[in-house]
Amino acid sequence: MAHPLTVPSLTAGADFVLRPWEMSDLPLVREAAEDDYIPLITTIPSPYSDAAAQAFVRRQWSRAATGTGYPFTIARTRDRRPVGSIGLHLWDSAEGRATLGFWMTASARGQGVAGAALRTVTTWALHELRIPRVQLLVEPWNTASVRTAESAGYLREGLLRGWQEIGGQRRDMLMYARLSDDRFPGGG
Repeated sequence: MAHPLTVPSLTAGADFVLRPWEMSDLPLVREAAEDDYIPLITTIPSPYSDAAAQAFVRRQWSRAATGTGYPFTIARTRDRRPVGSIGLHLWDSAEGRATLGFWMTASARGQGVAGAALRTVTTWALHELRIPRVQLLVEPWNTASVRTAESAGYLREGLLRGWQEIGGQRRDMLMYARLSDDRFPGGG
């Protein structure tokens, strides 16, 4: 078993903080459970129940406790309201790779929040954790996530055909990556 991890709090620009999941984040889980897409690509419970949402939060804690990842809630600084999630998964860390995944509630989309969170966790993973490669997968139709990845300096490496089952169907995924020695003009 890997060593337990401590999920830090990270500042993502002037307006957002990335922090460990808390039981007080159940309204975020409820909002995500009502989304058409988030429950298909995550373990967010749908339909929602308090018990299932509490189990979801405990699973986030378990990822850190078992050393398999750093799960973060994305929260607004001004009122601490959670608006999304980003996680650094360490399944392939022995090979020098980590995989990022993120989602935003509908009310927080289109405001640059995901990009700020992605840049923050990517920079932290590459430079503080010294992970040589951080990658993420995006469905080709998901133009918002494609733009977010590219704005954070990720390079599209290719199309993985039939890569993953989502909603009962095999789906293609675009592979994006940043390497520790990539030069990104926006910093990080």
